[in-house]
Amino acid sequence: MAEKQSTEACGRCSMTTVVDAVDANSDDGLRDPFGDDRIEVEESAVRRVSPVAWLQTATARLNAAVQRLAYGQ
Repeated sequence: MAEKQSTEACGRCSMTTVVDAVDANSDDGLRDPFGDDRIEVEESAVRRVSPVAWLQTATARLNAAVQRLAYGQ
């Protein structure tokens, strides 16, 4: 049987992926988000890699287009 692997349940693994993706395109020096007591990532950095943010923008544009079509504006 396979050994049970100890993993963190706090979300640091997924945060590492997001931070790596954001830092790959960063001109600033690398920063350690785990260096303090809390994990901190700037909102703008998360929005760049968040599918939810992309869908929110697409949904807003689609809603605006449908409103223009429906109300003849």
